Amino acid sequence: MDRHQEQMMKRSCDTVAMKSVRTKTAGAPARIGAFFNSPAIHALKLQLCEMGRRLWARAYVEGNGGNMAVRVGENLALCTPTLVSKGFMKPEDICLVDFEGRQLAGVKKRTMEILMHLQIMRRQPRALATVHCHPPHATAFAVAGLEPPGCLLPEFEIFIGKVPIAPYRTPGTPEMGRLVAGLAEDHNTILMANHGVVSWSHLGLEDAYFKMEIIEAYCRTVVIARQLGVPLRTFTPAQLRELLAIKRRHGIPDPRLASVKPKI
Repeated sequence: MDRHQEQMMKRSCDTVAMKSVRTKTAGAPARIGAFFNSPAIHALKLQLCEMGRRLWARAYVEGNGGNMAVRVGENLALCTPTLVSKGFMKPEDICLVDFEGRQLAGVKKRTMEILMHLQIMRRQPRALATVHCHPPHATAFAVAGLEPPGCLLPEFEIFIGKVPIAPYRTPGTPEMGRLVAGLAEDHNTILMANHGVVSWSHLGLEDAYFKMEIIEAYCRTVVIARQLGVPLRTFTPAQLRELLAIKRRHGIPDPRLASVKPKI
């Protein structure tokens, strides 16, 4: 699904959601069912299942771990279920919730960590999709309490950049969600201390997943490079400014952009 298709799907979902789901009339359950089973929503369910398979195939999740969400309306999101392997989800497993975390549709119970995803979407209105998982090398940095070093690879600086660490809190609690969401305004990828990684995207679910591939490959490269016994070579300040200028053109958040003057 390309960016144009995702934007068209979001507009379609928004229209149906605004007209059908937010009403509180006696026919609301039927309208919710029609929305939840619409072609546009089914396509997003399939994409959630596909991204789940990719996470599982790359060993970014284990057991029933990991969760994802996709904004489908002003106050609505699809999310993955709890206690289901992300590598073997089916479209009928996907859940619909409102932004208070109340489940509106779906036969399986929604993920226990949905509040974190919803708090990110509230705090960062551009977030269309969120992915949380446990890629080993990136999670190792989170367990060690170390932010990945910067200025080493261009793709990482452009598509992710500085990665902060949110303090540990019990998974699924509002406090955990609040601490993570507080970092989402300026960062699209966040390490969760002693837990894992969460990312969001303004483009869609696949792009949020791509950020997991990028940070895991980057952290793995850093770990290997440090074993070579020589200092790591970094970009010059001028080279970094060039990368941040590219990042600005892509509309990707980074607190360092404030110091980079846009080209006129």
